[in-house]
Amino acid sequence: MKKPTIVFIHGAFVTPASFEPLMGYFKDRGFDVLAPAWPFHGQSVPELRDRPEAKLGKLGLENLIDYYAGIIRALPEKPIIIGHSFGGLLTQLMMDRGLGLAGIAINSASPKGVVAAAYPTTIRSISRILSKPWRKTFTMSLRDFKYAFVHTLGKAEQERAFREHVVPETTRIFFQGAAAPFASNSPFKVDFNNGKRGPLLMIAGELDRIVPAKAVHKNYGLYNQRSGAVTEYKEFPGRSHWIIAQPGWEEVADFIEHWLKEQLPAEIG
Repeated sequence: MKKPTIVFIHGAFVTPASFEPLMGYFKDRGFDVLAPAWPFHGQSVPELRDRPEAKLGKLGLENLIDYYAGIIRALPEKPIIIGHSFGGLLTQLMMDRGLGLAGIAINSASPKGVVAAAYPTTIRSISRILSKPWRKTFTMSLRDFKYAFVHTLGKAEQERAFREHVVPETTRIFFQGAAAPFASNSPFKVDFNNGKRGPLLMIAGELDRIVPAKAVHKNYGLYNQRSGAVTEYKEFPGRSHWIIAQPGWEEVADFIEHWLKEQLPAEIG
């Protein structure tokens, strides 16, 4: 029996290459895997750094929603969706729209209902973005990346991850997130009472700074457990925001595979 396709959705400041360990893991287990780059993220890391797309600064969350919804709807069957960081938020939004067979949101950026300002390490991680609203794009410095993404790694691993993955990013999505508590029509809005979607697993890293585990657990707690839809939470000790690629990522992948087998026994076996 053919297994479902897995669509991986990467987060901000990186490209689909950030998901290479998990993509290889699931491909080896018989899944077809897709990892479409965000708009204006399709080139190599050196090319994106040297010549970022002029339209990158206009990219908002609503554009990403439409983009990934279009890709997923074009597939012959509903896929499993795995997203990290902003990709985790997009996973929640895709599941809310009924587009996923199952969803795994890893260290997910927060939807409307979870206030980032409540978490000091989140504010510190993105403060240089929010302090310069006239800048339409932003590239993390090595220092910022170490603090927000990879502070649990050794110096050489931190520098390698920065060199191989970090690219310029639109700042619009961060300002949209900051405005979400005050905007009734925010694209960050998720229907937490939707009982018709597929099962959703929310994964947190204990030591994540840019999306603290407390924020992910708060996000999880907003879901109505009596809606009829499965929503579960798993926190991995000792993990930073780089949970999908830091040493020990195999444990995360093993947990996801086991969870999928429990939720989708007929499709995965």
